[in-house]
Amino acid sequence: MSFVSSEEKTLAFVAAMLGASPKGPPKARERRRPVVTVSRQTGAGGNAFGEALCGHLEKTQPKGRGPWAVVDKELVDKILEDEALPERLASWSPEDHLSGVSFVIEELLGLHRASSRPVQETTETILRLAEMGNVVLVGRGANFILAHLPQAFHVRLVASLESRVLNIAELRGLSKKAALAYVEAEDKARQRFIRRYFQVDVTDPLLYNLVINVDRIPIDEAAHIVGDAVLARA
Repeated sequence: MSFVSSEEKTLAFVAAMLGASPKGPPKARERRRPVVTVSRQTGAGGNAFGEALCGHLEKTQPKGRGPWAVVDKELVDKILEDEALPERLASWSPEDHLSGVSFVIEELLGLHRASSRPVQETTETILRLAEMGNVVLVGRGANFILAHLPQAFHVRLVASLESRVLNIAELRGLSKKAALAYVEAEDKARQRFIRRYFQVDVTDPLLYNLVINVDRIPIDEAAHIVGDAVLARA
């Protein structure tokens, strides 16, 4: 049996969604597919949580709701690099469903700064993926980009510095000292990114539907809590 990576699965999911509905969702669509955004402290297990959440949602959601996929920073970059997907993404959703896209991008980034172009493209991609629904978006400020969408559920994962350092040391094969330096640098970089482009404090709990301490609530249990909340809203 051949192994399919989560990256390949997600890219196949995006391509399949585009192929199934190249002109976007019907205007009379009554129910929007949900989307979950995951903000996380470095080493708090954002990707592991995303995978566990997708698995739980696919098992417990009503039949016919379709598969779920995790999209993180690296996958957003790969989607943007793909020769076919960005153009197809741009035509996927009609203007009546994404009438606020230009406004959101203009407000968040401003279209007169050349340095904002890569972030603008990322923002557009996240908006299109959210319009498809059934996606868990990890990082990239997705919760701020999608704050206006009623079908979006926003989660923040936190944990003690000690546990996050241990997680990064194991994940990346680093010494404890090197892992500590990595965690502190990444946390600061993420805070700077969010403050620069969205003018908010990423640690503000009022920006999220749920803030979960994964030291106290294990990843799998957290995925069940969030998944059940998402389905209850949907």
